[in-house]
Amino acid sequence: MSDHFFVVTGGPGAGKTSLITELARRGFHTIPESGRAIIREEMASGGDALPWADRTAYSERMLEQDLSAHSAAQAPSGAVIFDRGIPDIMGYLTLCGLPVPRHLTTAAKAARYNRRVFLAPYWDEIFTQDTERKQTRAEAEATCAVMRETYTALGYKITELPRADIATRADFVCAQLAI
Repeated sequence: MSDHFFVVTGGPGAGKTSLITELARRGFHTIPESGRAIIREEMASGGDALPWADRTAYSERMLEQDLSAHSAAQAPSGAVIFDRGIPDIMGYLTLCGLPVPRHLTTAAKAARYNRRVFLAPYWDEIFTQDTERKQTRAEAEATCAVMRETYTALGYKITELPRADIATRADFVCAQLAI
């Protein structure tokens, strides 16, 4: 297990990436969400490994990138903050009603993070959609619930982030990490 690896998870539009950006500004080593990068790459190349086209191919691309990021993050000392983790892929497939392949479950059990996982709860006041985030409010709420269930089932302890401005959320994470 990598005790210095911390995941921020939750539904889309809950402020995860904004929090990660603030934590990076404060000097933390951060790992961006793989899903958005894959969407940009696939849209630019005309590929179909997209959440609205080939969800299975999309999840396999995320797993490949997330395993690579997990491995590469072994080098830095100090806390490493991940914008989503490998279990998020399991939650995504569950949400889509697709089977979770055995190799994904094996990867999620092998490539561990700190037991404490930060969950950005659905927050209607800040939820927005964009060209890469097409989920509805109901889908965002359902995603948050599935991520909570998925991480809990894998033995992680959920710490819900406060519905507060980014600086306050970052202060909260720092306090939880005893920094």
